[in-house]
Amino acid sequence: MQKLLLTVDRLSTWFGKICAWTVVGLTLLISWEVFSRYVLNKPNAWVLDAQIMLYGVLFMTAGAYTLAKSGHVRGDVLYGFFQPRTQATVDLVLYIVFFLPGIIALTYAGWFFFQDSLAIKEQTFNADPLPVYPFKFVVPLAGAFLLLQGIVEIIRCVICIKTGEWPSREEDVEEVDVDKLKQMVNVKDADIEALDQLAPAKKGGQ
Repeated sequence: MQKLLLTVDRLSTWFGKICAWTVVGLTLLISWEVFSRYVLNKPNAWVLDAQIMLYGVLFMTAGAYTLAKSGHVRGDVLYGFFQPRTQATVDLVLYIVFFLPGIIALTYAGWFFFQDSLAIKEQTFNADPLPVYPFKFVVPLAGAFLLLQGIVEIIRCVICIKTGEWPSREEDVEEVDVDKLKQMVNVKDADIEALDQLAPAKKGGQ
C-alpha cells in the first residue's frame, strides 16, 4: 500500500513539475511583448489571452502537486497540538464533506465544459483569436489528478487512524543528515572542535 501511495505522490510531482515550465513560457512571452510593444511599437492582441491561459494552467495543475507535498494552507493554531490520530480524523471528515464533493463536481462539470468548447471550436474574442478548448481541457485534467491525490490522502488518514502515525510521503528535497555526512567525509567531532579552537587563534594573530 505504501508503495502505491508513493507512486501517486511521484505522479503528482511529475505532473506539477512538467506544468511548472509554463512559468518560463510566461516570462519569455511577457518579456517579448514588452519589447515588441514599447521598442518595436507592434503590440499583439493575442498575448494577453495567452498569458491568462498559461497562468491558468499553472494555477490549476499545481493543486495535486501541492497536496502531495502537504503544502496547502491550513490553520495550525489548534491542529498542530492534536495527536496524529486526531489530526487524521479531522482531515478525513473534511476530505469527505468538502474535498470529494467539490473536486468530483469540478472534474465532472469540467469535462462537459471542455466538450462544449471543443464542439464549437471556441476562440478568444480579439483581432488575433486563439483556440480556447485546449485550455479548457486543463480543468478536468487537473481535477482528475487532484482527485487521485485526494484519494491517496484519504487512505493516509485511515492508515494514521489505525496505526497512530502518519505514513511517509514523497519529498522533493531531503534534509541533510549531519551524522551521515560526517561519516561520508570521515570527519569526527574532535576534528570540528579543533577547527573551532583554531579559528579564533588565527583571527587574533591577524
